[in-house]
Amino acid sequence: MLFGGTDVGSLTAQAVILENGKVVGWKNMRVLPNPIESAKKVMGELLEELGLKKDDVIIFATGYGREKLVEAGYAREHVSEISCHARGAFWLNPSVRTVIDIGGQDAKVIRIDEKGRLVNFVMNDKCAAGTGRFLEIQAKALGIKLEELGDMTFIAKNPVEITARCSIFAETEVLHFLQRGVPKEEIAAGVNRSMAHRIYYLARRVGVEREAALTGGVAKNKGVKRELEKILNLKFLDLGMDPQIIGALGAAIFAREKYGGE
Repeated sequence: MLFGGTDVGSLTAQAVILENGKVVGWKNMRVLPNPIESAKKVMGELLEELGLKKDDVIIFATGYGREKLVEAGYAREHVSEISCHARGAFWLNPSVRTVIDIGGQDAKVIRIDEKGRLVNFVMNDKCAAGTGRFLEIQAKALGIKLEELGDMTFIAKNPVEITARCSIFAETEVLHFLQRGVPKEEIAAGVNRSMAHRIYYLARRVGVEREAALTGGVAKNKGVKRELEKILNLKFLDLGMDPQIIGALGAAIFAREKYGGE
C-alpha cells in the first residue's frame, strides 16, 4: 500500500511517497500563489515521475491550506506541522528528543519523548526574525543568492555583530556595513550568527536535549547550523534525508499508521 504526504510552506512545497515503510520518492518546489495548487502540483509531479496515479495513494496534508485540501477531497486527512516534523524526525532517527524546525515564515522548537510523543513546543510566527524570510531579506540586501549566505560563514575572519531584533532594522545595519566597505562574507557571517541567536532565545523557553535535529529549509544553511551547534553546545543528529521534506514525510507516516493496518 502507498502513502503520501504533502507540506506547503510559505516559500516551498514538498511531497513524499512511502511504500512498505520506505521512502520511494520525494519532490521539492517553489510554491505557487495558491497553497492548494502548490500541493496538487508537487504531489502530481512526484506521482508522474513514479508512474503512479493519485488513486493509488492515501494522502495526508500538512502546512498552509491543509484543511482545504481535505475539504476538496485531495487529501484524506490533515495534521499539524508540529506533529509532522516531530514524527518525521523521530522515524528517521529514534534518538531525537528535540526538533528545531526553521521554515520561511515561522520557527518551532519541539520536545518529544522516547516514543516520539509531543512533550512541549514553542513557536515564533509573529515576526520574520528567526525565520527563512529574515535570511532572504539580508541576502537580498547583500546582493547575493540565498544559497550563498551560509557558506560565507566559513571564510569570514571577523564577523560583524547584527544587533537589531527586527528584520527591517537588521537590513539597515547590513546596508550600513556595506557602505563602510565591510567585506560581504563578514556581514553574511554576522547575519547567520544573529539568526542562530534568535533561535537559541526561542529554544531556551522549552529547553533543548542534546539529541537534537534541525529541519526545514534553513537547515540547509551551513552557517546557521554551525552557529547553532556552538551556542547550544551540541552536534545535530544526521537524519540521512533532505531536512526540507521532514514535514511531508511525517504526514505520510501518519497516513501509514492510520490506514496501513499496522
